[in-house]
Amino acid sequence: MSLMEKLKRLFGSNTVRNNTPAIDSDIAIKVEHITMEFKVSNDKIDTLKEYVIRTIKRNKSESKKVKVLDDISFTIKRGEKLGILGFNGAGKSTLLRIIAGIYEPSDGKITINGKIAPLLELSAGFDKNYSGKDNIYLNGALLSMSKEYLDEKYDEIVEYSELGDYINFPVKNYSKGMKAKLGFSIATLIDPDILIIDEILSVGDIKFRKKSGEKINEMMAEGVTVLLVSHSINQVRRICDRCIWIDNGKMIMEGDADEVCDAYVEDANYAKIKKEKKLKRKLRKKYG
Repeated sequence: MSLMEKLKRLFGSNTVRNNTPAIDSDIAIKVEHITMEFKVSNDKIDTLKEYVIRTIKRNKSESKKVKVLDDISFTIKRGEKLGILGFNGAGKSTLLRIIAGIYEPSDGKITINGKIAPLLELSAGFDKNYSGKDNIYLNGALLSMSKEYLDEKYDEIVEYSELGDYINFPVKNYSKGMKAKLGFSIATLIDPDILIIDEILSVGDIKFRKKSGEKINEMMAEGVTVLLVSHSINQVRRICDRCIWIDNGKMIMEGDADEVCDAYVEDANYAKIKKEKKLKRKLRKKYG
């Protein structure tokens, strides 16, 4: 597909999310009974050749459905800072990606009231074969920015990204840090109402990390609604007003940030002690 075809599809009316729904004006995000399932194959097929052979012989086992999120519901008011806690694999990042519009949920409904800046995989919408300039328009379209708006803000994006003449080079020649800089510059340009952050970002070199950190703090101080996933409990306590705790895709607890953090830490410590005791019993049994 050519760049023009991609732009036509992305700037078409069918690709723009409806960010002005009929909900209470003080509500930023409403999540209603969200469920997410992925299909996972039971086969371990490492090569295309093996896949073709098993297909011809019809001896592939059927895929099974894995429920990553199970009936998740919550509401976030404008200006609130909501933390999402959970161990690895709990479904936190999947939930953020559904809210950001990257994934479509298997069931349930999400209503968004405002412009979102998803600071997740900052280069996820880039096409490596196109230049940085072309990708500004592609990535901007994914964030529901109009071409006219991107034309107006183009120089500002390039200046903030610090890429200079590299903006005309194919993205496949960019370092990871350069791609992150460009992605961050596009995502935060829209003066967002809602920030979605999967861990606090460390973007680019030391100078740019400082600048991006200051930008995030500035937006938070201006009353932007925040969804934050972080394994740093101190960070969650410092930034967030409320928290939800997810485990194995299910909502365990929702409430005041300190109360949820306390319960989560207590559970984590219990799990750690239980694991250590199990290891000690195993060692005693083995070595006497």
